[in-house]
Amino acid sequence: MDRLDAFNTIAAQASRGELAFPANVDASIKLQRALMDPDCHADVATRLIQADPLLAARTVAIANSVAYNRSGTEISSVRSAVQRLGVRTLQSLVAAVLVRQIGSRVADPVLQDYITRLWEHTAHTAALAQVIARRVTHVDPDTALFAGIVHEVGAFYLLSRAQDFPGIMDGEPAEWIDHGEVEIGRGVLAKLMVPEPVMDAVAAMWGGMRALPPENLGDTLLLADDLAPVPSPMHTRPGATTAQAARTIDFAIGDGTFDAILRESADEVASLYAVLIL
Repeated sequence: MDRLDAFNTIAAQASRGELAFPANVDASIKLQRALMDPDCHADVATRLIQADPLLAARTVAIANSVAYNRSGTEISSVRSAVQRLGVRTLQSLVAAVLVRQIGSRVADPVLQDYITRLWEHTAHTAALAQVIARRVTHVDPDTALFAGIVHEVGAFYLLSRAQDFPGIMDGEPAEWIDHGEVEIGRGVLAKLMVPEPVMDAVAAMWGGMRALPPENLGDTLLLADDLAPVPSPMHTRPGATTAQAARTIDFAIGDGTFDAILRESADEVASLYAVLIL
């Protein structure tokens, strides 16, 4: 089977919802579904998070990060962390665990390197999106964080299947863009029950065009993706800003500038990234 046939096979399966996930992903999907239930209150969320030691530790860590700990008061219990973060942020944490789990069974060192770099890019993009949403575009920061975490989930899924299709990663990045990104991405996002506004923002990334200054969730995600210091190893989006040009992006925000906001928020971004990258 040649590369294009391999892309088309995986894409067709994803479009039909026929996705092959590691066993631990199913448990995370069930947890995500429970957290998305409008009747999921803090006490229920606390019990769900406490049942997963890794997720419990990350929940406390992110609650103590600069981005969420405005008062500087550290907490040590999951219950207090859930109360500080809210269920929406917990959904992002579960999504982060879930995305990492998708590539967890990959043994090939070349594919592992792709996955490592892709997660570094994802964590940077998510942290930047949260700050840009809160300080610049004024869209919901929790939604922006979630969108940043899942924006390359289709690529993680492709990499998790690459061992079954030898040579699929040997071609040009354009092959992934033209023959897999949209179809596989939509299939995986649907399986993970990603809300429609986030689906639309990720779809905006596939188009590659954004307004400047940014105006909506899609613009927020695109700008964060451009500014991420670690690029996606999968491709450079059509119309994407180069790394050198991204460092010069600036525009007026009220009485200040975007560059000043980024400098003021550097500790928040670094703190949030440090929690996500674990």
